[in-house]
Amino acid sequence: MNITKTEFGISPQKESIFLYRIENESGASVTLCNYGCRLTSIVVPDKTGSLTDICLGLSDCEQYFSDQSGMGIIAGRYANRIAGGEFTLNNTIYQLALNNGENHLHGGPTGFGQRVWNGKISGDKVIFSRTSSDGEEGYPGNLNISVTYGWSEDNELSISYEAVSDADTILSVTSHGYFNLDGEGSDTVLDHELRIDANCMTPVNSTQIPTGEVVPVDGTPFDFREFKPIGRDIHANDPQLAIAGTYDHNFVLNGTCFREAAVLQSKASGIRMTCFTDQPGLQLYVPCHAIPQTGKDNHVYAPFSSVCLETQHFPDSVHHADFPSVVLKAGDTFKSKTIYHFSVM
Repeated sequence: MNITKTEFGISPQKESIFLYRIENESGASVTLCNYGCRLTSIVVPDKTGSLTDICLGLSDCEQYFSDQSGMGIIAGRYANRIAGGEFTLNNTIYQLALNNGENHLHGGPTGFGQRVWNGKISGDKVIFSRTSSDGEEGYPGNLNISVTYGWSEDNELSISYEAVSDADTILSVTSHGYFNLDGEGSDTVLDHELRIDANCMTPVNSTQIPTGEVVPVDGTPFDFREFKPIGRDIHANDPQLAIAGTYDHNFVLNGTCFREAAVLQSKASGIRMTCFTDQPGLQLYVPCHAIPQTGKDNHVYAPFSSVCLETQHFPDSVHHADFPSVVLKAGDTFKSKTIYHFSVM
């Protein structure tokens, strides 16, 4: 395994930003950035053996400073939405920043994704870490968090999280990678086939906050228990799809241990991505609007040209006692792992 570190830019706060590229013997690689602890590139072979970058990203460092899409970031402290940006913990009410209408999204306007992390190479892995100070974005506790990225000889990307806080807090983190298995810059992912191991999903209200219900996917456009094209039902006359105009919903994954959660594949490229996680939920997000910034090689990222599979705790769990808890007790260690394995169909 070969790991290289190169300068990428300087943050508005005059902090150094670097790219870390991990390449295996076949030439397949993943590139990471300490600005936002983000994925910027995943290059894997297609069915002809040609190396293809299937991860959307931006061409230069400065573009990421104005990125509103969370492209490739580690989202936190709380991935997804919290209603009203408010929660109560130990009889204390905490008010977070509102950056998604009347809600809090992905840790706030700065969150983890618009900060420079400490990065280091450790063996065949890259470890990013930072301290989220007490009160940052409104969250309680000084939180020390690390994210370890690994890349294997058989094209397996592992993302391991570890965090500890000196006070009770809440935590739910995810990787917000945007994928197109035909290559970033390709027109659409609507022909990609997707399978999600989930019998249920959590419906949302008009502001995309879970209602608290857990409903079966059977007989709905949200049934991905068997492979089907993403685009087959995406324009169906369904009240949940009408809210966002697309899939932007949490699926309740079957099982509770580390297991296969979803498989995404493209017959055109022959590339398959298998997602494994220990998390209880997975957010399927298919952007139905163009991404404002110009992508790599001046690519325009059009509507429906990418898909996100975000492993997570459920959105707005702080307001739904029946959802899995996101409370991290002082001194306890949070650990989680997600793997995206790339292969050829």
